[in-house]
Amino acid sequence: MVQSYGRFLLPKLNAGLVLGRSLESSTSWSLPMRRTQRRTLQTIASKTRNRKNDFGFAFDIDGVLIRSSKPLAGAKRALQYLQSQRIPFILLTNGGGKSEAERVSELTERLGVPLDTGLFVQSHTPFADLVHGTENQKPLKDACILVTGGHGDRCRRVAEKYGFTNVITPADIVAAYPTIWPFSHEFHDYYAAQARPLPRPVIDTHYVDDRSGLKVDAIFVYNDPRDWALDTQLILDLLLSHKGYLGTVSTLNGTASLPNRGYQQDQQPPLYFSNPDLLWAAAWPLPRLGQGGFQAALNGVWKAVTKGAELQHHMFGKPNLVTYAFAEKKLEEHRGVILGKGAVGDRLQKVYMVGGKFRLPIICGVQHRVASLTVTDNPASDIQGANEFESPQGTDWQSILVRSGVYDGNAPPSAEPDAIVDGVWEAVQWGLKSSGWKPPDSS
Repeated sequence: MVQSYGRFLLPKLNAGLVLGRSLESSTSWSLPMRRTQRRTLQTIASKTRNRKNDFGFAFDIDGVLIRSSKPLAGAKRALQYLQSQRIPFILLTNGGGKSEAERVSELTERLGVPLDTGLFVQSHTPFADLVHGTENQKPLKDACILVTGGHGDRCRRVAEKYGFTNVITPADIVAAYPTIWPFSHEFHDYYAAQARPLPRPVIDTHYVDDRSGLKVDAIFVYNDPRDWALDTQLILDLLLSHKGYLGTVSTLNGTASLPNRGYQQDQQPPLYFSNPDLLWAAAWPLPRLGQGGFQAALNGVWKAVTKGAELQHHMFGKPNLVTYAFAEKKLEEHRGVILGKGAVGDRLQKVYMVGGKFRLPIICGVQHRVASLTVTDNPASDIQGANEFESPQGTDWQSILVRSGVYDGNAPPSAEPDAIVDGVWEAVQWGLKSSGWKPPDSS
């Protein structure tokens, strides 16, 4: 079961849910009457309101602003218009593996629009909140954390930028103790180039609490792991350990009278994933396994070793609601920066989440028929996450699906959006109109 984070519960979202609609044409699906009525009433009511910057936008990146590293039509215009009108927006993506500064620099160059890290949220950005702790997690600023995933030690450096001061990686461990994974010699040079000395040695005491040994206080999967085998072995060792001391085994494992049959009941380190995406769109024409694939593989190994115990973990990234709570907080902060005193005492009323989809061909059947596989950051993640999120401060999140991702209207989307439009510029116009603003000319 995915556990709760702070005040926000993380229920399992039904990513395969398809809500009924009536077919209007071969290229358009109508919104259900309930949503149509709600939107109509909102539009009528908005005509009587004064024009206020009490709303904002959250944009996915791939399929909304860029595709294959190139800007999509209307992306630059949309962002420049919002900046000129001091309407706050954030970029919300399940990507990661680099610092926010690196990603923002790349996007600024590609889009031709000046951006800053204050309006950028990637999959692991919310991990920064754990430096100083939450209601359910003690502060980890000076705790020893294991960071896995990503290229080289980039994710270690990202974690350190967040404020974590004692970060180790699988490379550090296997470089110091090569026999911990017997098949690591093929990658010796790769690990040696990025390894740092461990803060403490691994003490092989099995069941003894030896405080001079290496103790890991939390495990983070920041990005897609490059060496699934090594990372799986180390995470497994720590989840079976006594209080997170690497090289020990908990005596509670397998105890039938305890919750989860004693597994993860002995102060083992919590396990955090940053991204649930099973598949993602890479350069290869077929979708590739993502961090969600690693999670599924780890879960399979865990169940085989523990004979069916639950793998207790925390999941971040879209469509999990904790990510939307963090995004709303960042949007409020950014709004305060650009509006200054104008934002004081006037909370954010609406957020328009603009998402898109990738459509990739897959070969199926003996006759090599081409089917269509729709892949997003997570299937329906942008739309469904926005629909499911209930803001703690009452902000209304509405979802807009763009066809540029590409959704072409030939089938109903797997999660029901408030609106379906051609591209990001049309999405901004829809949001402006819904908030009582006169949209700028489309020409």
